Parts: sequence; C-alpha cells; structure tokens
Amino acid sequence: MLYLTAKKILVVFAVVVFLVGRPVFAEDQSKLDELNRQIEEYNTQISRLQSQATTLANEVAQFNARIHLTELKIDQTQAQITLLGGRIDQLETSLDNLSNAFNSRVGETYKLTRLEDSPIILLASDNVSEAVSKFHYLKRIQEADQKLIDRLDSAKNTYTEQKTELEELEAVLAEQKAVLDQQKAAKANLLALTRNDEKRYQQLLSAARAEFEAIQAIIAGQGDETEVGHVSTGSRIASIIQGPSCNSSGEHLHFIVSKGSSTENPFSYLKPGIGYLNCSGPGECSEGDAFNPSGSWDWPINPAVRYTQGYGSTWAVKNSWVGKIYNFHNGIDINSESSSEVKAVAPGTLYRGSVGGSNGCRLRYARVKHESDGIDTYYLHINY
Repeated sequence: MLYLTAKKILVVFAVVVFLVGRPVFAEDQSKLDELNRQIEEYNTQISRLQSQATTLANEVAQFNARIHLTELKIDQTQAQITLLGGRIDQLETSLDNLSNAFNSRVGETYKLTRLEDSPIILLASDNVSEAVSKFHYLKRIQEADQKLIDRLDSAKNTYTEQKTELEELEAVLAEQKAVLDQQKAAKANLLALTRNDEKRYQQLLSAARAEFEAIQAIIAGQGDETEVGHVSTGSRIASIIQGPSCNSSGEHLHFIVSKGSSTENPFSYLKPGIGYLNCSGPGECSEGDAFNPSGSWDWPINPAVRYTQGYGSTWAVKNSWVGKIYNFHNGIDINSESSSEVKAVAPGTLYRGSVGGSNGCRLRYARVKHESDGIDTYYLHINY
C-alpha cells in the first residue's frame, strides 16, 4: 500500500510540473504577433509621410496614422494584459496544485523515513523485495520533494513578478488612452485653426517660421535696440498685444531667460504658488507641459496666469504643426487673465527693440539686462 502511494505521489509531481510549464493561449499570442506587425507597418508609414512635402493634407494624414498607431498600441497592451492574466490564472492553479501535492506528501514521506530509520523492521518484513522497493522510492520521493520545494519557490516568484508586470501594463494602457485623446484633440485643433484650408495652414507655418528666425536673431544680439534706463522689480515695461499680431497667431507673452549665448528654463527663476491655468496641451485648455516654477523672481504678468507652452521639447513641438518649424521652445508662452501689463521680474537696465522677420514684419520686444549673474530677460509680442 505504501509502495503504491509513493508511485502515486511521483505521478502527481510530474503532472504539477507539467502544468507549471505548459504554454497557454496560443490564439492570444497569435493576435499579439499580428498587432506587432501592424505597428511596425504604421511606424514605416509615418516615417514616409514625414519625409514628404509639408502640406495640410500630409499633416492630417500623419495625425490619422499616429492616431491609428496609438489605437494599435492600445490593442497590443490589452492583448498583453489578456495573455498575462491567463498565465497568472494558470500560475494560481499550479501553485495550488503544488501546495496540495507537497502537503499530501509530507505525511507519506515521514512514514517512509521512519522505515529508513528502522532497518530491523524492514528485515523483519515478510517481503524483502517490497522493503527494497520502499527504500528505492523513498530516495526518489525525497529528491522529488526538494525539486517540488524549488519549483514552488520559483512559481511564487514568477507569480509576484507577473502580477507586478500586469500592474505596469495597466498603467501603460491608461497612459496610451490619454495620448489617444490628446492626438484626437490636436487634430481637431489643427483643423479648427486652419479651417481645413491649405492656404491658411501655409500662412501659419510662415508666421511661425518668421517668429522663430526673429527670436534667434534677438538672442544673438541682432535686434535694433534703444536703452531706456534702470527699472526695478515690478516696474511696468510694456503691454501684451491683444489678438493676433506680427508673427503671432494669438495674444501671449513669449518670456525668455538668457545667460551668455544660451537660454535657460524660466521656471528655474520664477516663483511658485501663483494662480494659473495650464492650457499647454490640445483642445480649449488641457495640460500638456509641466507647470513647475521653483525660483524667487516675481512674474512678468499678473495672475491668474494662462500658460500655453513650456520650455524645451514641449507638447506642441512633439504633437502639433509647430514641430515643423522648431524642435525646442526657448521660453514660455503666458498670458494674464486680468491684465495686459508686462513688468520687470528683477532690477536691471531696460532696452526696447525690434527685429525684422522673413515675412516683412518687425517683431517688437523688450530686454532687461539684470544687475547680477549675467542674465538677460526678453519680453516678446508687446507694445511700448
């Protein structure tokens, strides 16, 4: 009877090991492989579109391709979640089987161990051959026990890792859905700005290109400037032009901090803790860039601040038509909800200037050369 039990235990162990290693959900894996193939195709299509002429139709085609690519990535992540969920369910079953098999064998192993420790009992057995078989299976069961313990530990570790991976995939899925919403809003915003008209789209590009060239010239010291005199923190230096203006599709202050020949993030200098609306993403007013001031300067405009583009590789650079013109935004775009007044952020010498753009209009600006650290601040799209 004991001999048969030992055989049965070894068979259970073999079945459990098979369950742990068994592949699952071939259909889900096939779907995942097909999604990977389609994603690669759309990446190639987007690259091809980017190399073609800059037209509104091409820009819309790129939006459509990116939107569909994101939808495919969402499907891909959902397929990964389904596949992983199935593996986790299987692991849970296998863990239960392993635990039950191990628990049921503890008692039988103990009985056989007692026989090993009592050779006199074995010699007294009526069937010496059966006693030898018991010893043989005892050794095998003890080896199998150790393997089972190792397998159980490994399965538990795998289970924990895959649960963590599942949580990470669910976070990725939420992120991808947010990106999809932004891409759809950005496409709608482009069509609204251009009124789906190629001529208007080219005008927007031309104005943005002229503005970028003018800003580069201003920072390089190529503007025509007049010294006004000393200003204190909070002194009025200009006002924001209301509505569209030279090289600007809408009212805002383009605020730049420059040190030497390079620009710096204005948020490193401006005070936190002010009222603001983060409208740096797509749509009417949605978040795209971080709003994280951490400095000590007063703001150049009165709060609440309407924040429409950040510093560096911004949401607009990565997701909208302005990325056709520049790949790095060298200041921040802001407007006041209550006043058009522009003020000096720190003491210094005020200069007023302008520079001509490639489209024939002159971009006005103010510059304050500050009293320490070799810093200049620039204020663009203003009247004075």
